[in-house]
Amino acid sequence: MAARRRGYLYLVDPVDGWPTGRLLSAAARLVEHEWNGHLAHWDLNHASLAVLHVLSAGAMTQRELAGAVQVEDQTMSRTVERLERSGYVERRRDPEDRRRVVVNITESGRRTCLRASDLEVAEGFFTDCVEDVEGLRRALVALVRHHSRKRWPDAAGPGVHDRAGPPLDPPPVTLNVG
Repeated sequence: MAARRRGYLYLVDPVDGWPTGRLLSAAARLVEHEWNGHLAHWDLNHASLAVLHVLSAGAMTQRELAGAVQVEDQTMSRTVERLERSGYVERRRDPEDRRRVVVNITESGRRTCLRASDLEVAEGFFTDCVEDVEGLRRALVALVRHHSRKRWPDAAGPGVHDRAGPPLDPPPVTLNVG
């Protein structure tokens, strides 16, 4: 069955009949859109915030970052360039191995990461519409870990180890304010 609206053809497909994977994909896109709207205040998006979280724990090469955030090297290159233009990260030669270039978070990047990572805002996308947010979190963590192990068996990202990792649980960030 189809419906027309303003010249576009829409399939009438009740959401409660969708397969779980389609529901998860649609929900992820919608929440990502909302989250990116919040992050735009700092010229960030969900991907660049994840990089800031990872770098809060220490400097890494772009390839290490790509593995930790579970994206392709080219994607990480564009993300780091954007973060560098915003003054949130800087690239430097490794003093112990001049062939390596490492990415460091700047103080501006640390402050921005802390401000942009407002847990109340992030969880607010769910609290008004999901009865058991903790149950949803447990299910999503299990999905991420399971499928990450399959896709990136040698990576050090959040789905591979039982440690907390970005973007699920950001590392504590300390600021020198004074």
